[in-house]
Amino acid sequence: MLFKLPNDDDLYNALLNRDPAYEGRAYAGVVSTGIFCRLTCPARKPKRENCRFFETVAACVEAGFRACKRCRPLEPAARADPTISKLIDALDADTARRWTETDIVNLGCDPSTARRAFKRQFGVTFLEMARLYRLRDGFGTLSAGGRVIDAQLEAGFSSPSGFRAAFAKLLGQAPADFTGKETLKADWIETPIGAMIAVADRRSLHLLEFVDRKALPAELNKLRQAARGDLGIGRYEPTERIEAELADYFDGKNARFETPLTLHGSPFTRHVWHELLRIPPGQTRSYSEIAAAIGRPTATRAVARANGANQIALVVPCHRVIGADGSLTGYGGGLWRKQKLIELEKHLAVHDTSDGDI
Repeated sequence: MLFKLPNDDDLYNALLNRDPAYEGRAYAGVVSTGIFCRLTCPARKPKRENCRFFETVAACVEAGFRACKRCRPLEPAARADPTISKLIDALDADTARRWTETDIVNLGCDPSTARRAFKRQFGVTFLEMARLYRLRDGFGTLSAGGRVIDAQLEAGFSSPSGFRAAFAKLLGQAPADFTGKETLKADWIETPIGAMIAVADRRSLHLLEFVDRKALPAELNKLRQAARGDLGIGRYEPTERIEAELADYFDGKNARFETPLTLHGSPFTRHVWHELLRIPPGQTRSYSEIAAAIGRPTATRAVARANGANQIALVVPCHRVIGADGSLTGYGGGLWRKQKLIELEKHLAVHDTSDGDI
């Protein structure tokens, strides 16, 4: 199904509650001011009779409304927050810095405000994000066959123990333990909505997850156990292939992924994932619709659990599953990413006609 706005009373309640579930999917035009806002706008709330609701920014503009200067609906949600925008710009300019709360204060930002803003938008704090940026640089050095000490310095870690601890937290073992001959190899892939970790063997992709997802260390540990510890750093051809396909996807060229996949899960879980692969780009399904499609109409909760257990983000499109009321509901990569992915797919000219085979 395509996303349909709920009734105006529900949208007005969402506006009053600043409900983030409709971020980027519904906007409120205020007749008395001629301004349109996000439903999460912090400005004083208008009267119900003065509100008109729209699905897109373009529809607001066509109806004669101008953008609110407070919630800035023409900008991405994260960039509309001045604290986030300032800190991300500073981080991009100096990824190797060992950022501290003092640095945040020196930039004119309140550490508590920054912590809440980043957790709300990205699921990690600014300092955690900065740490991931530094780890990424060291990851790239090791993936290219560099020495551990070079990777440590490239990542900006002053002590070997700190670098080993950071690496072990993410991948479950210290960098010196890798041999370069492992069956499964993990590598870093940059995307416009955040870095991802791809794990592949010579034939197929086993995992694709956002680096800042809290469940990533546990997912990597499960893969390591399945491979009897045979997980290293580097890439095989499937990683090269998925990186190229992701580039085309985010460029708006193609939403069809053809990289071979290996799905790790129970028969029921894999059944759900195969059904997800049948959802065309630009469309969504509810959990109950997925349950009905696989012949288990009473298994809505089990479907939701299987959807959340997906280890191959974007390719197995769990982001295309929404609540029965049209709300975004949970997403391990963050609701802001789910919103962006759905918006992107609305504009893709190529529609996925996959039958679920991998």
